[in-house]
Amino acid sequence: MNVYGTKQIRNVALLGHGGAGKTTLAEAMALVTGAISRMGKVTDGNTISDYDKEEIKRQFSISTSLIPLEYEGEDGPIKINLLDTPGYFDFVGEVEEAISVADAAVIVVNCKAGIEVGTLKAWELCEKYKLPRLFFVTNMDDDQASFRELLLKLEKEFGRKIAPFHLPIRENEKFVGFVNVVKMAGRRFTVNSDYEECEIPEYSQKNLGIAREALMEAVAEISEEYMERYFSGDEFTLEEISSALREHVIQGNIVPVMLGSGINAQGVKMVLQAIDKYFPSPERYECIGVDVSTGERFTARYNDNVSLSARVFKTILDPFIGKYSLMKICTGTLKADSAIYNVNKDTEEKIGKLYLLRGKDAIEVPELKAGDIGAVSKLNVTQTGDTIALRSAPIVYHKPEISTPYTYMRYKTKTKGDDDKVSNALAKLTEEDWTLKAVNDTENRQSLLYAIGDQQLEVVVSKLLNRYKVEIELSKPKFAFRETIRKKVEVQGRYKKQSGGHGQFGDVKMTFEPSGDLETPYIFEESVFGGAVPKNYFPAVEKGIAECVLKGPLAAYPVVGIKATLTDGSYHPVDSSELAFKMAATMAFKKGFMDANPVLLEPIASLKVTVPDKFTGDVMGDLNRRRGRVLGMNSNHHGKQVIEADIPMSELFGYNTDLRSMTGGIGTFEYEFSRYELAPGDVQKKEVEERAAKVDRTEI
Repeated sequence: MNVYGTKQIRNVALLGHGGAGKTTLAEAMALVTGAISRMGKVTDGNTISDYDKEEIKRQFSISTSLIPLEYEGEDGPIKINLLDTPGYFDFVGEVEEAISVADAAVIVVNCKAGIEVGTLKAWELCEKYKLPRLFFVTNMDDDQASFRELLLKLEKEFGRKIAPFHLPIRENEKFVGFVNVVKMAGRRFTVNSDYEECEIPEYSQKNLGIAREALMEAVAEISEEYMERYFSGDEFTLEEISSALREHVIQGNIVPVMLGSGINAQGVKMVLQAIDKYFPSPERYECIGVDVSTGERFTARYNDNVSLSARVFKTILDPFIGKYSLMKICTGTLKADSAIYNVNKDTEEKIGKLYLLRGKDAIEVPELKAGDIGAVSKLNVTQTGDTIALRSAPIVYHKPEISTPYTYMRYKTKTKGDDDKVSNALAKLTEEDWTLKAVNDTENRQSLLYAIGDQQLEVVVSKLLNRYKVEIELSKPKFAFRETIRKKVEVQGRYKKQSGGHGQFGDVKMTFEPSGDLETPYIFEESVFGGAVPKNYFPAVEKGIAECVLKGPLAAYPVVGIKATLTDGSYHPVDSSELAFKMAATMAFKKGFMDANPVLLEPIASLKVTVPDKFTGDVMGDLNRRRGRVLGMNSNHHGKQVIEADIPMSELFGYNTDLRSMTGGIGTFEYEFSRYELAPGDVQKKEVEERAAKVDRTEI
């Protein structure tokens, strides 16, 4: 493949709901541009994008695939870097990585299915990153597909920005072509995406007039001169129309709607033309970072005539195709067989060959210019989010904003001795996917796997088995309760042991009461008079308390919020020792704790749930059923409400699935640990019964 300059590059993300037809559209675009000679099918498992075994097995995209295409544009050849993203929400991290380097987006909508949750989320991402976009309405070959109905829904949902550039032509209820609203011409499909001119059907005239008028109004708004011409009845030239529409699309004032059939490659040529004509090259944008040498904000245009800088936005670690670091060149030119400086790691690495990845195929290129996307293999220290620059001009770019995973399960290896293998395999998977986290929960002696949702966890288990030949099983995690007391008690602990020779003797009287501070395990004080217990034994008494609070007598959970005061005692001048007083304090603690109305505390999370207005009632009702306390509701100024609540951590298990079910997949949530609160009686009883053996065995 040729090397392309910044002005010739288009970085385009394919977005949309799962199953809308993104991968099929990518396949059709590869066919039309000559990258492939025959279209693959998702159902056959032979597409460029979905090459991973898991994707082939499940028949949907799991990771973002890069597909570089060469296309002969109006002003010469251009290179389109297509980023085919997953549509299912569990793999949103892949979408966010792609969006971070895209300069525009094509949102794919299945005409028959209409606007789906994935469509709305794609739009929200484009709004967040201010990406120019167009809609490609696919599945137009379905007899039940109503473009007019979908267009009305798009206009209702997204407002006046929606501008149909095409209208369908049907004959005998079959999709045979389209009307080009910009050029006011009919097009009839011949072979695949090729077409010939045809008459505009009479039935299209009314809708064509409305669509055309809306476009001309948009063109007129470009300048006062154009507005005057429009009101005076002047006609704009095709060049003027195209130029004005390009500015509107780039600024996000207009979102073109185009149509076709991905499976038949119909309408794809027009999408390619639109990408060439209306989408910006990277030179329209700035790359923003921090100058490490000064700590000041750094901004620069994408320009291949200055010093090199690039950012790694994705890592692929595959046992079969190896490790690739995918990067977008921000400034300068990256050449093969050169040394690069990783600013984040403050180290130099040697790169060999440069590649363009087209699915699983690596195409070698001599260099990559600013704005382009490519890959380097086998970098040792470089990871996702790192910046490559010159040591003399160290710039750090912002890392991709990736969603935080809140769904988690406990995992165990099925085969003893596989712990290291599983740990190494998970390290590779988490390097590849930032929304996946493996956490060692030492308090509950469990290993946790965090992900966006249950489907992602299923895929991880399958990848571990198929890629790395290790098996894990997932189960419900244990939750970290705490123990404390509710009243003040006074107890004695007396330890006496005689075994020939010197014995052991320690005697303490202590009070135990709530300290009021649930952040601190214990507070130790002494108020001994007259030397009943020598001062040199005070540390031993405290040590006994310190060891006891690690594992409470009620259910073997850590103890918090207790005040222990040594008030009196006695000692033997020969037999007393630090060990004896430590044991005496331990005995006093266990008796005193159980006499002081012991209770269990459960962890409480501060929860925020973001949902459209119509779902707030259902969500709040569900939170009440989960023992949650709704604290309030605020608008996020984007047509959604943010419900804030306190809820027990244990009740959040499975919440992701239930929230999606309640809201059709559009609801999102986040939480963080807040504090501990008294658990209800039934919850306490269940925990105490389940953990009775742990108390008896004196080990958790």
